[in-house]
Amino acid sequence: MDSLTQIVLGGALVAAIVPASERRAALLAGAALGTLPDLDGLPLIWLADNPVIQMTAHRSISHSLPLLALFGSLITWLFWRFGNGRVKAHPWRWWIAIVLALVTHPVLDAFTVYGTQLFWPFGGHPVMWSSVFVIDPLYTLWLLIACLMAWWCSKRILVQRMLVGGLLLSSAYLGWSLMAKYQVEQAAEQALRPMGLAEAPRFSVPLPLSTLLWRVVVMREDGYLIGDRSLLSDKGAMRFTHYPSDTAALRAAADIPAVRELNWFNRGFMRARVENGELVLSDLRMGLEPNYNFNFVVARWQDGHWQATVPRRLLLDWPPDPEGRTRSERIKAAARYLWQRL
Repeated sequence: MDSLTQIVLGGALVAAIVPASERRAALLAGAALGTLPDLDGLPLIWLADNPVIQMTAHRSISHSLPLLALFGSLITWLFWRFGNGRVKAHPWRWWIAIVLALVTHPVLDAFTVYGTQLFWPFGGHPVMWSSVFVIDPLYTLWLLIACLMAWWCSKRILVQRMLVGGLLLSSAYLGWSLMAKYQVEQAAEQALRPMGLAEAPRFSVPLPLSTLLWRVVVMREDGYLIGDRSLLSDKGAMRFTHYPSDTAALRAAADIPAVRELNWFNRGFMRARVENGELVLSDLRMGLEPNYNFNFVVARWQDGHWQATVPRRLLLDWPPDPEGRTRSERIKAAARYLWQRL
């Protein structure tokens, strides 16, 4: 999730747990702890010049629930041993608050589609429940209001109720997002079963800023299908559109390290295309057809086979438009389409 959301989640949690007399300090501590796991991006930029590694290593060690619980316990002990009287006076409250502020960060991240390695280093695919978009005002708003009230009216009894209420409302919204996702998955399965694709790899994800409009991507041998579903307006069978992918080139390059790494990280939800003799892989989980946020050149065709190259990221990947529209026209068309569907 975005940094503001993580800050207000951490602040609201800590402020709700510690004594009322320490709420302002709790808000600051929770805000710092809530955003701390995402600082892993800085050393990754310095230590790894491989954009594939930068992507797949993010949300790994710094988002591990076991390690964060240990780290939170260590922080509590250090403040209890060497710090001021706050933690010494209420050590158990501060320990619970600090640990929760840290571990709820990756748990919330897991509700997005990016992928979070909650149990690093024990392997397995990154967790991606993909029921909320990375920025969702309806989740953040209640926590932001509660934190502002806690800062300006820190010792009032009403503030405690607002903090608890904000946490309950935001959690209820996550519960709703899972219910909405279930409805979309059921609609997708009903539409795909007659096509013989009920068991095909697929994922669903909400489109920006809402849990009312969803996108479903289904992988096939010759490419992938995309369908969208509005929970407010759509009735009847879900419709899908087919898009090509050079799956033969992807299979031929399967042993290249960057391809293996991406295939593990995104579970094979990739579009492959060959451009100027280079293999370009796009992560289908983030972005809208035909433009995706993460695109990597990973191999070059040479001497009759794919050879690994130093991966590089294409920050703006704009495949040719069949209708000849400019980038600006395509962005405006996508925005109009999303608004109309919502």
